[in-house]
Amino acid sequence: MRIHAFSLLALLLAGCASTSANPSARVIRRLDGSEIRSGALSARIEQLMKAGDVHGLAVAVLNDREVVYLETFGVKRADTKEPLRTDTVFYGASLSKAVSAVLVMRLVEEGVLDLDTPLVSYLDQPIEAYRSRTPRAWHEDLSDLKDDPLHRKITARMCLSHTTGFANWRWDEPDQKLRVRFEPGTRYSYSGEGFTFLQRVFEERTGKTLEELMKEKVFGPYGMTTSSYTWQPEFEKNYCHPHDEKGKVLEKDKDNAPRSPSTLETTPEDYARFLRAVLQGEGLKKSSWKEMFSPQIRLRSKTQFPTFSTETTDANDDIELSYGLGWGLLKTPYGWGAFKEGHGDGFEHYTIVFPERGLGVMLMSNSANGESIFKDLLEATIADTYTPWEWEQYIPYDQEP
Repeated sequence: MRIHAFSLLALLLAGCASTSANPSARVIRRLDGSEIRSGALSARIEQLMKAGDVHGLAVAVLNDREVVYLETFGVKRADTKEPLRTDTVFYGASLSKAVSAVLVMRLVEEGVLDLDTPLVSYLDQPIEAYRSRTPRAWHEDLSDLKDDPLHRKITARMCLSHTTGFANWRWDEPDQKLRVRFEPGTRYSYSGEGFTFLQRVFEERTGKTLEELMKEKVFGPYGMTTSSYTWQPEFEKNYCHPHDEKGKVLEKDKDNAPRSPSTLETTPEDYARFLRAVLQGEGLKKSSWKEMFSPQIRLRSKTQFPTFSTETTDANDDIELSYGLGWGLLKTPYGWGAFKEGHGDGFEHYTIVFPERGLGVMLMSNSANGESIFKDLLEATIADTYTPWEWEQYIPYDQEP
């Protein structure tokens, strides 16, 4: 089952060149210049979902820096069969990081932070004084770093480019303590802890919470009216559950403390608005967008995870796989692509935008099987054959053992 979002598109497509009276005949332009009709794309998506046993999916495509396609397929939860809608709340997982990066760049523009100033220089107390203010906010506890001098070198740039030396989460360490594993700035190591370290600093610096800053500087300006880094009572009326590989409905986590890398709750409508704003360069100076989408470190890890794997490869040298500020980067004949994925239990997402082409795609799924069709979805929607699906570990459904 799928829900057409033509009323939303009427608003999002203001100024768009498409004038087709038949929405299913709307032409979608792809990266290589080829085209596909929206009706044909929807049919292909439904075919892939059936083949990959994907329970729910939202897809948006952007052309000429506008949303030209936004549809939902499948269900909020398999047992009730209630259909997904474009205003259904999804857990965004690490899509959070791309939004947080925009906030940080706003703070840099305002002089609150500098990308290359050691973050501890903004703190008024010794690092061991910063402990969790609430039981749920374990990420706020920085006291483990008391005898770890390397943390004093960490900058905002390192946090956004995943070069802090932190594990993804402290729970990944054998003793579950926060530590810096290598000289900051010298290696890639995907890390949510880097983002929360930065969050603790800018919250202390501004005297405002993450949620307050997001509403003021990102959600409000971009019209993201149903997005939050904490669960809101109004979300109860329309949200989706995650599903495991067998289609079992999983419990929805609603008690997270706000964490900049991981706790975004959003809708397909809102995240499509965010990507539209990114492609239109809204909210930041051109120089800030350029900095965000400039390679900070080259990636030669065999896969994105595990974080501290020492295996390397040159398999992605042809796309110059790199990390920018909050976004992964890859180079194509059509310019740089900026991507961000999200992965939580039963939620799997991927977005990529090509700023020079004004083109992009959003894939959001509430199914643990979602990633198994991402390679084919990227090719069908925008002819993206550049996303390194093996590095992302997006093993296609028809190649799984």
